[in-house]
Amino acid sequence: MDESNFGVGETHVRLGLPMHASPVSDFRYAPPPLHQQHQQHQQQPPPPRGFFSEKGLMCREAQSNIIPHLLEYVDNSCTPFHATAEARKFLLTAGFQEISECEEWALQPGGRYFFTRNMCSIYAFAIGHKYKPGSGFHVIAAHTDSPCPKLKPVSYSAKGGFVHVRVQPYGAGVWQTWFDRDLSVAGRVLLRRKDGDLVNELVRVGRPILRIPTVANPVDRGLAADGSKVDAEVNLAPVLAMQIESELAMSCDSESSMPVEHNDHGSHIYPQPATAHHPLLIQVLADALKCDVSEVADFDLSVYDTQPACVGGARDDFVFAGRLDNLTSTFCALWALLHTCADPSSLVDESCVRMIALFDSGEVGGPDSAQAAGPQIMLQAMTRIARWLARGSDSEGVVERAMRRSLIGGFFAVSADMVEGMYPIQVSSPGQEESFHHPKLRDGLVLRQDASNANDIVTSFLFREVAKRSSIPVQNFPVSRETGCCSTVSSILAAGYGLRLIDCGVPLLSMHSVREMCSTDDIETTFRHFREFFQHFTAIDEQLRVDV
Repeated sequence: MDESNFGVGETHVRLGLPMHASPVSDFRYAPPPLHQQHQQHQQQPPPPRGFFSEKGLMCREAQSNIIPHLLEYVDNSCTPFHATAEARKFLLTAGFQEISECEEWALQPGGRYFFTRNMCSIYAFAIGHKYKPGSGFHVIAAHTDSPCPKLKPVSYSAKGGFVHVRVQPYGAGVWQTWFDRDLSVAGRVLLRRKDGDLVNELVRVGRPILRIPTVANPVDRGLAADGSKVDAEVNLAPVLAMQIESELAMSCDSESSMPVEHNDHGSHIYPQPATAHHPLLIQVLADALKCDVSEVADFDLSVYDTQPACVGGARDDFVFAGRLDNLTSTFCALWALLHTCADPSSLVDESCVRMIALFDSGEVGGPDSAQAAGPQIMLQAMTRIARWLARGSDSEGVVERAMRRSLIGGFFAVSADMVEGMYPIQVSSPGQEESFHHPKLRDGLVLRQDASNANDIVTSFLFREVAKRSSIPVQNFPVSRETGCCSTVSSILAAGYGLRLIDCGVPLLSMHSVREMCSTDDIETTFRHFREFFQHFTAIDEQLRVDV
């Protein structure tokens, strides 16, 4: 394994090692003598063909340099709050101006702006220098949340001498994959400062503090034999610590002085803490935030897997990570906007508004929270932008024409919510002749197609034309009634507002598992597709004549 073309950091990222570890010592690897290397090079057989695609193998030197950035982004985005903070950091570094929904906007052609909602959704846009009242919007939208266990408002639990953390399932996760993983918590905490101010702070406990042990076969043969029977409300109870009196003493002096009672079976009955959460958990959060325990007023925490994202496969074909659904989408959308709007000069020939909408609650698809109304927030922002840029214009229907000419481009993985790729062992059942239509890894973005889908011949052709002009692969996915496919936002926009849009997604395996996998090639392909969409869609769309 020749590492001569890689720096130390790239090697560690590629191997999934912490930066302080040594790839050589940790893997017990030593290169062979030079004469043996020469013989191996001369005798090396041609590489076998890949299973997932017939496009051939991508050599290591040709792999995109965006993969290390994706790995870093996924690792730092363990919750929607952190994903929003990461996007905000990148946008500020690129020179985007942060604005507030609660304040008056002062926009101008060539400007680049963004705003956040509840610090778990972010909307960024760049206005072309040639923008005229009534011009359209080109938007890529994705959701920032992923299935995970979330801490309940009352999380304290103690059974069998263990301190547990009560959790509730968020989204449709494959919950049996969360067993025997090194877990921790992350989210946001409300701190009540000494002066009475309430401050919103992000927290991420980097070390593993939780674990959900697998039930042994002799204990529960039914659960051990069929992991799909996991009751998320019952079986997902991560262990926080042993329940010992020294830990209970952390809550309050009076609690520690309470006598230890015994039940009818002779087991200890430990005194219960007065708070909704165990004092040990609150102490861990306070240590991570470097604040006093008394300042922790409340929190919204999710459980996450501490294993970092990495590149895997014998030829570095895959990315192994949690939350690829849907952080892959948000990263590619963000990266495409940053690359095509790196500075105001990159918008000289643009006549439309380029926009990304990264919002929370896409996995649950319900309107029960303010940030879940991602499409509506996006449309409100588009209307507000169009009205500001049309101020002083006497032209009729300026805002309506701008909205009509918009393409909610890609609406990446919110409608399809990523796409479950074809598995190596997958075979067609009798009567299913369309097995060749299964999405394949390394074959590009998947356009979701069915009779009730928001995609139509016009939007599908336009999005394929963007890919065709840059030789970017793309594949169609006809959804059957038996398999189904998620659609959380595109149907709202298409049916409720009549906007043109496209449903698409990146194929991946182990969807909604604690660790998912996708192709490194598809990540680069998706980034290129979105980048070309921002750069060239205006010219392609001008050639279209519908309802003239």
